Amino acid sequence: MVVVTWRGRGLIGRCLNALAAQTCPHRVLVVDNASTDGTAQEIAPHRPEVLRMTRNIGYAGALAAALPHVSTPFMAWLNDDAQPEPGWLAALEQALDDDDRAAAASSVLHTGDGTVTSTGVALTRIGYGCDTTRALPFGFCGGAALLRSDALRAAGGVPGSLFCYYEDTDTSWRLRLSGHQIVAVSGARVQHVGGASARHGTATFHRWNERNRLLVLLRCAPARVAARELARFAVLTLVLPFRRHRPETPNFALALRLQVLAELATHLPATLLARHRITQRATVPRAAVWTTWSTRP
Repeated sequence: MVVVTWRGRGLIGRCLNALAAQTCPHRVLVVDNASTDGTAQEIAPHRPEVLRMTRNIGYAGALAAALPHVSTPFMAWLNDDAQPEPGWLAALEQALDDDDRAAAASSVLHTGDGTVTSTGVALTRIGYGCDTTRALPFGFCGGAALLRSDALRAAGGVPGSLFCYYEDTDTSWRLRLSGHQIVAVSGARVQHVGGASARHGTATFHRWNERNRLLVLLRCAPARVAARELARFAVLTLVLPFRRHRPETPNFALALRLQVLAELATHLPATLLARHRITQRATVPRAAVWTTWSTRP
């Protein structure tokens, strides 16, 4: 399993303790995104294999860097602020063993008081990926999940260029385009802090959220949907200076939206090339995946 950490002192030790208590054999690879806060010292007593980056390449980048080091049939994704219960990994492995069609298994994430916050990812009508508590989610939540390594590689691997957020939505989408199923496993429970690296609601979060939503749509959605949402974002950005009243949330800040558009332009050639490759691998039409899953709130 792969645990990604960045400035994870105070979190990563508890995560590794929880992994040591798992009821089935496993190998742990920690990807340290160039932490300078004492994370390495907290990791050391647990003696996992460590892949230390020279700079912070984000959660998605770290998973992409780890994939070539994975030689097992399954690859678990785990945040450093997650503490799986002892039967977590066994429940996920059993779910994939029981269903050959499933390429990924999502966990039940909950808070310290047991409140369930996620069983996977839903896809909204305008292409946002968001946590859901439905029994049949569109995709897995990347904070704690198990994937078939071969299916992940065949679908194009991990989208490292996203840096952070939507790597799970993008990967789930590509797996579904490749004809795979994704399951939520009620017995795979994980206590999860959530937002430890970039707090939800901050300008940094909104920048990644808006940019990556549009990048994933350009990669995976039907062309009409991707074009519609890109145009909607651009037009709203252009008219913002002329609106007398606008929301105060950071995603409606003109500077942030202009930055998102500039980054989209930079990523566009590689994104369109990725879209072509995804189309070549797909066995299910884009429209079929969109129609089936985007209608689910």
